[in-house]
Amino acid sequence: MSNYRLQNPANGAVLEEFPAATDAVIEQQLTAAEAAYREWRSVSVQERATAIRRAAEIFDERQDELARIISLEMGKSLAESLDEVAFARDIIAYYGVHGPGLITEAEIPSTIPGKAVVQQLPIGVLLGVMPWNFPYYQVARFAAPNLLLGNTIVLKHADICARSNLVMQEIFEQAGVPVGGYQAVFPSHQQVADMIADPRVQGVSLTGSERAGAIIGAQAGAHL
Repeated sequence: MSNYRLQNPANGAVLEEFPAATDAVIEQQLTAAEAAYREWRSVSVQERATAIRRAAEIFDERQDELARIISLEMGKSLAESLDEVAFARDIIAYYGVHGPGLITEAEIPSTIPGKAVVQQLPIGVLLGVMPWNFPYYQVARFAAPNLLLGNTIVLKHADICARSNLVMQEIFEQAGVPVGGYQAVFPSHQQVADMIADPRVQGVSLTGSERAGAIIGAQAGAHL
């Protein structure tokens, strides 16, 4: 039975439930994320930036709907929810506009013959584990720069933030990110550990408690 649900925080009523991921579903999602990465990394940064800017525009176009979703999910007032939607939109738009200028190659001084440069390059599939308190902001600051860079995202949100996670997948796909490039996932704790251990997953980002961070950090370190 899945723990992922849309639950009214005012009265505890469960309004919608989302199926827990089977191991087969997780395998399909990681396969899709890896395939999307191989496609997405070869797209020019300007084309990727166009998709990111379009995602920001869609946030604007759907702001009322997006605000209602998180207000119902986690109890934020509608005014605060609209503010968060605007904040997430601004973050996404920033990377769509200024991101390409942040990932240019930079030469650094060398004391020996030859040339030394710093590059920002994509590395592959990234797993995000996000908390309930800012459902769009937490995702935007992680997903937007990494999608711009050419990485792909599998996103495990808080148990009560499944609907906003799914709508963000929909928005990024609508904006031009390839299918598989951003995926909402509904795993168990054990499946999260299995994903971290999977060689296709090249990095993990967690926002949460120190206890959760210690667990995720240990799992990630064991599979470097």
